[in-house]
Amino acid sequence: MKICKIRDIKEGVAQAFRISEQLEIFIVRRGKQNNAYQNRCPHTGAPLNWLPDQFLDASGEYIQCTGHDAMFRIQDGLCISGPCHSQVLTAIDVVVIDGDLIYQ
Repeated sequence: MKICKIRDIKEGVAQAFRISEQLEIFIVRRGKQNNAYQNRCPHTGAPLNWLPDQFLDASGEYIQCTGHDAMFRIQDGLCISGPCHSQVLTAIDVVVIDGDLIYQ
């Protein structure tokens, strides 16, 4: 399923996409690396963001749950601080084909 053109995702930010009624994901683009995760906190099950596309901390280095300030590494979704320490975000497989970002 085509999500969007990869050029439509800004470098160094996170952007949300609704895949189905039950699945919302977000993608963090850094160079050629595209990390995609389900928009769901492993601690509470709630969405990570309160505002549209607000998934990263102020430094832009970590994914932050706005519900309880848990911090997750962008590269693998591992929680490094907060009540869900050592849990991971659910990774979503995406690929870039001919400039299109594809959900597999």
